Amino acid sequence: CPKRIACTISGHVIRGHSSLLSPSLNKCFRLLIVCLCWILDAVLTIEPSWSSYFIGEFVTLKCNMNEGRDTDWYYASNKNGKTYFIYWKNGDYRLKLGSTYDSGEYQCSGTWKESNYTKNSNTVSLTVLDQPKAQITSDMRDIPVGGSVTLTCSVNPSSSSGWKYYWYRDENSSEPLTTQDAVFHSNEQISVSQEGLYKCRGGRGNPVYYTEDSQEVSIDTKDVPSPEISSFPILISIGAISGITFIFILLLLYCCKKFKGEIFIFFF
Repeated sequence: CPKRIACTISGHVIRGHSSLLSPSLNKCFRLLIVCLCWILDAVLTIEPSWSSYFIGEFVTLKCNMNEGRDTDWYYASNKNGKTYFIYWKNGDYRLKLGSTYDSGEYQCSGTWKESNYTKNSNTVSLTVLDQPKAQITSDMRDIPVGGSVTLTCSVNPSSSSGWKYYWYRDENSSEPLTTQDAVFHSNEQISVSQEGLYKCRGGRGNPVYYTEDSQEVSIDTKDVPSPEISSFPILISIGAISGITFIFILLLLYCCKKFKGEIFIFFF
């Protein structure tokens, strides 16, 4: 279409090129644009869209005026009904959440650069919490022979979402575990067959925002009990040998006493 039309409600100013329209159609078209401008309110969204946010995370406030171009407006962000900050380039503003005081009801407004016409958006609630800590649990503490232990990582509050979990073992705590070190059943659950101190943490967003490390859980290898050797058979054997030897000595003494003379003549 060879025409570009931008409208403002204040003063009903219409600017553009409408040479292809007759005067009557041009008037109707202008009225239609004015009505559409009233209908299309400004819209504020927060990205990423999560139920709660944490100190240190980045969010982007996106203000869409639904009218004209992004560069046609001066923008402002309001929090709890008061101007929070002003920005000029476009409808997006990247905000680092510095404290829980950044929580509140946010609204954006835009002022048309060529007039005093201002549009306000809807309000969006933003909740900022302290840095969360990951939690690790295990189904057992001893690794059975030929088996493994299952570890599960989570972030409190559980209502928070978007987390990717990273796993660490004491001997290489700076580098997360890989598929060579563990079996990854899901994002939040792995199985390990090597003893050590394990911990985890969660990360989300761009740049990645990390939780505090979880507590460490000690996983040990279960010792295989040595087979017990019963002393009863040994005692029986010793007793039998001793008994036979004793009987043999008695028989030898008896024979010696009975045949003492014959033995003497036999030797001499």
